[in-house]
Amino acid sequence: MAIKDLRGKKTFITGAGSGIGRATALAAAGAGAELYLTDINEASLAETVAAAGPAVARSAAFDVSDFDAVTAFATEVHSHVGSLDIVMNVAGIAAWGTVENLEHRHWKSMIDVNLMGPIHVIENFLPAMVKAGKGGHLVNVSSAAGLIPLPWHAAYSASKYGLRGASEVLRYDLKRHGIGVSLVVPGGVKTGLVNTVEIAGVDREDPRVQKLQHRFEKRAVEPEKVADAILTGILKNRYLVYSSNDIRFGYWLARKFAPPYELVLQKANDRFSTLLPR
Repeated sequence: MAIKDLRGKKTFITGAGSGIGRATALAAAGAGAELYLTDINEASLAETVAAAGPAVARSAAFDVSDFDAVTAFATEVHSHVGSLDIVMNVAGIAAWGTVENLEHRHWKSMIDVNLMGPIHVIENFLPAMVKAGKGGHLVNVSSAAGLIPLPWHAAYSASKYGLRGASEVLRYDLKRHGIGVSLVVPGGVKTGLVNTVEIAGVDREDPRVQKLQHRFEKRAVEPEKVADAILTGILKNRYLVYSSNDIRFGYWLARKFAPPYELVLQKANDRFSTLLPR
């Protein structure tokens, strides 16, 4: 069943210690949601918990790439409140570079955090939502780099395209259970990631690099704008959630025949569902 109001909705948000995660947690708290929060940074998470106040029912600092840690938190949450209503995968990291400069650690960390992290969350929380039969919503924060092949983003895009692929399948798989899916595809966002992203083989103090960074920052939006777009996406049950029109237009160019494509995918999914045991 579609979510029309966040009041009292049990909402899990990863990456809640900063950036989009924190902004979304505070916006959800303001909308009356009951929050379950995590972040790898315990101090940053504590700041968000303090700012959100009594809206936070439970929080714990852990790494979403650690399956056992995610499972332990999910077990604790389910033992107290049963299934959740909204699950948001926001946590993520970034590293850019050309293939000859990227190291194995870059590729692995992108996949471990940006793709396997959300998968760990989905594995632990979505089956309980399905079983509860109350509907709900799943939010996966991908990136413009999950839609468009941006320069030097091979490792990052591998993780974000992977999350996009999983989300697109789940969009149709979960529809019969009344669970909506939103794929968030922000472009530039003014978060700490802008200053900390590792660019393999590039000196960040190079004036040319600094110039590109400043140009990026001028086009970047505040995390609060992305948070508002996410909450609107949930309430309006939107699949693709944009925070800037440039990304919307770029993807439209790549997929201007989307409506018949989506209809065929839904029909195919409905056909497969007839094979499931009743």
